[in-house]
This record gives sequence, C-alpha cells and structure tokens, in this order.
Amino acid sequence: MTLAQPDRAPAAPASSGSTAELSTAARARAIVAGSMGNLIEWYDFYVYAFTALYFSAEFFPTGDRTAQLLGTSGIFAVGFLLRPLGGWYFGRFADQHGRRRAMVVSIILMGIGSALIASLPTYATIGAFAPALLLLGRMIQGFSTGGQYGTAATYLSEIAFTGRRGFFASFQYVTLIGGQLLALAVILILQQVLTTEEMRAFGWRIPFAIGAVAALTILLFRHVLHETTNTGAKHPDAGTLRGLIPHWRAFLTVLGLTAGGSLMFYVFSTYMQKYLVNTAHMDAKSANWVMTAVLIPFALLQPVFGLLSDRIGRRTNMLLFGALATLATVPLLSLLANVQSAGAAFALVLAGLAINSLYTSISGLFKAELFPVHVRALGVSLAYGIGNALFGGSAEYVALSFKAAGNESGFYWYVTAICAVAFVTAVLMRTNRDQDPLDDAR
Repeated sequence: MTLAQPDRAPAAPASSGSTAELSTAARARAIVAGSMGNLIEWYDFYVYAFTALYFSAEFFPTGDRTAQLLGTSGIFAVGFLLRPLGGWYFGRFADQHGRRRAMVVSIILMGIGSALIASLPTYATIGAFAPALLLLGRMIQGFSTGGQYGTAATYLSEIAFTGRRGFFASFQYVTLIGGQLLALAVILILQQVLTTEEMRAFGWRIPFAIGAVAALTILLFRHVLHETTNTGAKHPDAGTLRGLIPHWRAFLTVLGLTAGGSLMFYVFSTYMQKYLVNTAHMDAKSANWVMTAVLIPFALLQPVFGLLSDRIGRRTNMLLFGALATLATVPLLSLLANVQSAGAAFALVLAGLAINSLYTSISGLFKAELFPVHVRALGVSLAYGIGNALFGGSAEYVALSFKAAGNESGFYWYVTAICAVAFVTAVLMRTNRDQDPLDDAR
C-alpha cells in the first residue's frame, strides 16, 4: 500500500537525473553512502544530549541539578526551533538544485557547529557569553539537521528499490539510531578512561571534536551519491511555498504524525537517560549502559517494521503506532519512574521504542510518498521541522518543567494526548494501493 498524493502534478518524463538506469550495486552503494552521511549528522546532534550531564554546570553554574539541566535542555530545544528554517532552506535547495548537494552541505555545516561547541570557553572564563555561544552552536546544528532529515528521507525513498521501499528507506533511522549509539559508545569509552571530574573539566569536549572531523568524511563519499532527480527543478514552483500550498492536506498529515512519533522517540531515547538518573535515581554510568544496550535492538527493528509496511501498508503501520502509543505511554513511564534494576529498565524502554518503531521505520518514506517531486524535499523537511520543533525538541524541557512543578506524571498524559492526535491523523490519512508516487516523476 502506498500513499496517494493529493492534487499531484502530472508525471514528468525520466531525464538524465533519473535513477531508472542505475544498477543494483550502484543503488546499494548510494543507499549506504546516504545512510552514512545521516549517521555522522545524527552523531554530532546527539552528542550534546548525552554530554549535558557533564557540561551543564560549566555553562549554568548556579542552581540545583534540575535547574542546570533545564538550562542545557532549553538550548537543546532552541536548536530544534531552527529546524523549520533549515527545513525550508535545504528543502528548497534540494528541490531546485538536487538532493545530493543539499545533503553534503548540511553535513559539513553540522561539523562546523560541533567544532564551535568543542572549543567553547566556559562561564568561569567569559561569563554569560559562554551559554550564548553554546546557543549559537546549537542553532547552527539545528539549522543543519532541519535540512538533513528531509533531504535524506527524500533521497533514500527515491533511490530505494520499488516494492521494497519500506525496507530500504528504514535505514535512515537505522543510521540515525546508529548516530545515537556511536555517541553513547564514545562517552562510555571516555567514562572508562577518565574520571568524572575529568569528564566535567574537558572530557565532554572530545566527542564534539570527533564529530567535527567525521563530518568532513562525507566529502569522500559524495561521488557515489547519485542524484535522484532533476525533473523537479524544471517545474516553475519547484521548492517554493506557493507550490506547496495545494498539498496542504499532506502537510497537515506529516505534522500530526510527526508530533506523536517524534515526541515519543525523544522521550524514550535522549530524555530517557536523564529520566533514569533524575527520576529513577540510577547512576549516570548505569543509565548510559542501559540506553546503549537498548539502541541495538531498536536499530535492528527498523528494517523489520519497514519490511512489514511493504506488506501491510504505511497507513496500517501508523494506525498501530498511534493506538499502541496512546495506550502504553502512561504505564511504561510510571513503571520506569520506580524501576529497581537495569534489566527491568532495559525491557521497559525497549517496549516503548518497539512501539515507536512502527513510526520511525518509515518516518521519511511515508512523508516522501505524500508529495510530488517538485516540492517533495520542501514538504517533508518543513512539515517535519515544525512538528519536531514543537513536540520532539521540546520533550526534555517540557518533562523537566513538569518535574520542577512537582507534577511529573502530568507529562505522561501530555505525551499520551499528542500520540492520540497522531492516531486520529492516521485514521484520516489517504491511501492508494494502485500507484507508487515515487516512481511517477523522477
């Protein structure tokens, strides 16, 4: 089952930018290269979330631990607010000038943001300029990530094999999770060789420096990133908001599903580390080990659920996600608040992420299938950027705000309500079994 494109533009003929004549081996190499670029991008992005426990006091020296985490989480959320702007800019760029160029530029920009954060002086050295510069670094990263998601989603969806798009497009989240896993692995290694004091003093900078260097390696792979289309650029409304307006229904569908999917993802991934430490009172090392271990099966579930969507349809995946997330969020978070062992925490977090996999495995694909080629990257990037900024990026800040107000359980119901919105959106989603819109116009 594939998703219909409301008011889709007439199909354009294949051109020199088409991937129709690419060999299987060339497609596979392009998928690997596009996925590796995605991994580097998300490693850089998640390093911030996983090192915040160490550097929060360096940039926000006053207040208790929760107040310091609120400061760094606030900056984390601001980075997300730049995503819609990055989504608009890189989506327009990708629709007018090609997916390949947009992906490469966004990854290099992410490396610049990481390099800035790695070299920042602390509050003790330059006072209030320190958190201001930290904010600038996150703004650069947020702008970059806003473009990377949409262009990578569009690229992998377009270059994937017809009939197995769910399976191959799922590797966007395999490598996104891989970026998280790599970030956690680097931190765990540093924890073994450095003391807690050394991690707070300088150790937290090392993962950012690694990410800055790794971002440059995308230049080594750019020759195997075959452009998937140049037909969109010939459309007079390619990459424009004017061209996107007729597809407002698709835009709202992406917003509604992104709200629930992204919020649940960030609750059970990046925020969960802090939740286990700050609420369940696990030590930081144990929480890191739990989150590192759980990401491995989470990554492995992506191709499984992607392949499932090729059989049962994208909409059915989304319906199952919305329903299960709405029913399971409160019980899972309530049990995790009082978890007594690392094994139990692992099982509960994995349950939440398994439900989320119904969404994440085809997150980019179902969005790409909703838009015609000339506004596909823009539609995916901008709608995702807005939904992710409002709900995913704010997850930590909202959760910590509920906790600071003495009503942490209120956050559980907030997540449940947003997941219910995603379920209703899936119910209203249009489908079409007879067409593959990604084959219509390349």
